[in-house]
Amino acid sequence: MENILELKTISELNQFSFSIPSYQRGYKWTRKEVNDLLNDINEFKPRIIDNTENKTWYCLQPIVIKSQNSNSNSFEVIDGQQRLTTIYLILHYLNQDFIESRREKLFNIDYQTRMGTTEFLNNLDESKLSDHNVDFYHISQAYQTIAKWFEERKVNFDKQEFGSKFKYNSKVIWYESHTENPISIFTRINIGKIPLTNSELIKALFLNSSNFISANPEQLRLKQLEIATEWDNIEHGLQNDRFWYFLTGNKAQTNRIEFIFNLMNKEKDETDPYATFRYFSKLFRNSNQETIEKNWKNIKAYYQRFSEWYNKREWYHKIGFLVAVNAISINQLYRESSSLSKNEFSQYLDELIITCMKDITLENLQYPDKKEVRKTLLLYNILTMLNSPEDNAYFPFNLFKNESWDIEHITSIKDTIPDKNRDHWLNDAKVFIDVSRKDGKKLFARAEKCNVNNDDDFKPLFEDIVTHFNSELGDDAINDISNLTLLDSETNRGYKNAVFPLKRKTIINRDKSGVFIPICTKNVFLKYFSEYPPKISFWTEEDRENYETDLISVLNKYLTTNE
Repeated sequence: MENILELKTISELNQFSFSIPSYQRGYKWTRKEVNDLLNDINEFKPRIIDNTENKTWYCLQPIVIKSQNSNSNSFEVIDGQQRLTTIYLILHYLNQDFIESRREKLFNIDYQTRMGTTEFLNNLDESKLSDHNVDFYHISQAYQTIAKWFEERKVNFDKQEFGSKFKYNSKVIWYESHTENPISIFTRINIGKIPLTNSELIKALFLNSSNFISANPEQLRLKQLEIATEWDNIEHGLQNDRFWYFLTGNKAQTNRIEFIFNLMNKEKDETDPYATFRYFSKLFRNSNQETIEKNWKNIKAYYQRFSEWYNKREWYHKIGFLVAVNAISINQLYRESSSLSKNEFSQYLDELIITCMKDITLENLQYPDKKEVRKTLLLYNILTMLNSPEDNAYFPFNLFKNESWDIEHITSIKDTIPDKNRDHWLNDAKVFIDVSRKDGKKLFARAEKCNVNNDDDFKPLFEDIVTHFNSELGDDAINDISNLTLLDSETNRGYKNAVFPLKRKTIINRDKSGVFIPICTKNVFLKYFSEYPPKISFWTEEDRENYETDLISVLNKYLTTNE
């Protein structure tokens, strides 16, 4: 037999018997989950579809079961037992309004790990909290929650109407498996299981048939298909990492459309993981097709605005920078942009960047000010790319975030002496020692004889080698912005505190292999700031001054200088 996927009303469940197998946990729903279900059912308003006898329905999440006997109505519950047990508790409570002879026969449910579950469920008492075992305790607590919920709704509340709506206008997604071992299904469903997200719940709100009261079945199907298709298109667009990180600066997530819903949520509650869903659920109360379509139009407006920013190269780079350094929220930017022309919006972005950089003076910027240095170098790289429109390159904010780019000294520094692999460091540096220089031959000879495990031998040699490559650069300039650049953490770890020529070689090799090297970092190590013929193995004072001149030139519009 093939697997069965269909909808069943709550009333239809009463013809079955269910068994909760031992591999599942016990009943664990709290008052919150029980109240949420009751509130959702109560707020749902069934509507007649296009003058037919058909009514809209409230759809609950799936129940996954496997038949225990092909000729019986007895099923093993693989997933959804918490929901199924709560459904039983509500039905049982509603049944108490009738004398025993007129009570509806309910479905049986039995926990294999708890003897006497069926008898306990048949004799529930809202006044007693059972402590016989943990499952009975949570079940009886849930039953008390149900009783209290109904007792609090005596005014303008029709209990019979609620019962009818719950039994006949509420449906579960029924998935009956005939092809797999139950434990295999359970394992696949639950190992690494991600709870329902706000976006998944909100999607159900938008696609609920009751939202389209005026539509005939074919119109309803087409409208649901339209929203589902547009939903998928938005999600697909946001799955582009370059788009996502430009817009959010955050780590990747599974359902990215939820970012837009969170922006729209005006009732944020950090303690409630489903606050966004609850906000949208309120919007949908007593709604009609017009209001549903209006809400969906608002969601599309967010995405369309973001796409416009993304596709305009200038805005992409400037907004991406502001987001990366947390200078403004996307929501605030969205609100401000709504009242500005395109030219005004471009000016506004420039003003935000100037404000963001207002406390930075380039000439005084030093390595210890890592946050300000990192922000300055990021802007320098972004503007350098933006100032080269002919290559149409886009700065990769996704790599900037995921590869942990940080500040790197262009030349090596004396106060970071290798603790490990000293022989590797020395052999790498030795190759580049300029023996034609005054100190070169002696330095090379010392390197040949050095005992790297002897601190008294290695440390003086290390300092002299660093001095050899930094001889044209004063010690006071080592931590200047003019000796700093941006680099990904993996490349940085790859060569540690290497001498300039080895850093240069490493950068070139990684660039050849396809690793993204920030454009300004590449310019530094490829000696773009050098006069010809360049001194390939040294970062000279002239290089440093030319680099600083370029920094000032590119950033001048946004920074304060001492000139």
